[in-house]
Amino acid sequence: MSMMSIRAATPRDREAIRLVEEHAFGQQTEAGLVDAIVLEGNAVLELVAEEDGQVVGHILFSRLYVENGGKQFPALALAPLAVEPDFHGTGIGGALVREAHIRLKDAGENLSIVLGDPAYYGRFGYSHDRAAGFASEYQGEALQALAWGEAPENGELVYASAFGTALAA
Repeated sequence: MSMMSIRAATPRDREAIRLVEEHAFGQQTEAGLVDAIVLEGNAVLELVAEEDGQVVGHILFSRLYVENGGKQFPALALAPLAVEPDFHGTGIGGALVREAHIRLKDAGENLSIVLGDPAYYGRFGYSHDRAAGFASEYQGEALQALAWGEAPENGELVYASAFGTALAA
């Protein structure tokens, strides 16, 4: 019986992470986004899931800011979350999200933003209602937030520059 394990990503995982991202999304955009975020130094937490020594899942949280009234509040962007297609439906994605949330709360983070399927991310406490007050080019039902503590409820979301670069490519 195999055991899935979750651990912090290391530099030696870069190629495996790239492959997981490309396989999960069927394109290179998300893999390029991950590379750019890491290269810029904006990765806050990056985890991988391993099954029998093979990286089969990946999650990345990068720094973003909520700007309001001339002040910046540090927050997080969950993007991307990827699982090898052969492992979809096995709980790896959910395990990555839950483990990441534990680590982020323990590190004192207070706010996470995600752009994704409300039915999926809603299971982890993300909601559009919590994100509705944020100004963002991504504003819509898929923009969701989760707060663990004192966090702003409005302001402009300022993502790491890699989001503009990688997603424009």
